[in-house]
Amino acid sequence: MSNEDFARRFGLEGGEFYVTAPAACPYLAGKRERKVFSYLSGAGASSTNALLTRRGFRRSQNIIYLPACEGCSACVPVRVVASDFKMSKSRKRILTRNADLIRRVKEPRATGEQFSVLRGYLDERHDDGGMADMTVLDYASMVEETAVDTMVVEYRLRDKATGDERLIATALTDKLTDGLSMVYSFFEPDESARSLGRFMILDHISLAREFDLPYVYLGYWVQGSPKMDYKTDFQPLERLAATGWVRMDRQTP
Repeated sequence: MSNEDFARRFGLEGGEFYVTAPAACPYLAGKRERKVFSYLSGAGASSTNALLTRRGFRRSQNIIYLPACEGCSACVPVRVVASDFKMSKSRKRILTRNADLIRRVKEPRATGEQFSVLRGYLDERHDDGGMADMTVLDYASMVEETAVDTMVVEYRLRDKATGDERLIATALTDKLTDGLSMVYSFFEPDESARSLGRFMILDHISLAREFDLPYVYLGYWVQGSPKMDYKTDFQPLERLAATGWVRMDRQTP
């Protein structure tokens, strides 16, 4: 497919698109992945990011990409319908466990405290992943190299005796015209009993409502990949199909 064909397909006339060389798939063993991508820059970067996110793309720094694998369409873009989301008993229990956390929304600036939590998270949960060797400079680039409307959402625990705050979870989040896109999130692995990954999604649903935005974009769901199964718990959920966004059916836990 030519650059003009890609631009026409994604509704971005004049956009420049490129295709990566095949590489090992991080989700399905024995598969090869390939991506189509473009660069985000200039005054129109935020609107382009919002437009392409609605078409299934994901952002990484100033690159926005979409899987374009030959013979495979396992990566399915999904988003939570925040406006219709209901709190089940299990979800309320997660919120109760984390009622002592303080949410702080900040500008996209990397800190050593954030990186320390990320480093512990990667070492404990993803020591064989593509980010396993991430340095503090890599992390700073991930957070700060952006031309779009993005923010760092920190979750902190305050010591009742001293008033000092300790960071235990962070999400890098884009604000779009129709929702929030959770670019990347991580948490202190020693706090696993809190279910912080799920808590951050629940809190972003609340945050989307505060911004009067209807969706929370969770990236890709891959059927057959255990690390992606949790995303289907956040019903009502929509997936991007050939005809547009459609509901995924699954009973609320």
